[in-house]
Amino acid sequence: MAIKITDECINCGACEPECPNNAIYEGGVEWAIADGTSVKGAFTLLDGSSLDANHKNAPVSNDTYYITPNKCTECQGFHEEPQCAAVCPVDCCVPDELYVETVEQLMSKKEKLHL
Repeated sequence: MAIKITDECINCGACEPECPNNAIYEGGVEWAIADGTSVKGAFTLLDGSSLDANHKNAPVSNDTYYITPNKCTECQGFHEEPQCAAVCPVDCCVPDELYVETVEQLMSKKEKLHL
């Protein structure tokens, strides 16, 4: 299950540098699969669509930091727990019930992001 940042976010930015997949962005900032990963060329998103890894996508949130579920692996393969949740001072990094994934799926995603 990917992690999401709730509306309780105070925009402190503590989470962003902790993400090993560069899946966390400041509100209003466009995101790309290639940001902080080794992905080049076409990449298949969670919804089954495909896009170029360098394509800039619309922000998930304009007001607060956000996590793109297409890059979130809950830190599987890097840390024992999601680092965004570990450092968040207001506990607003929580599991995203819209993106339920097994550990195996998260590890597969990690491998695709970091060849």
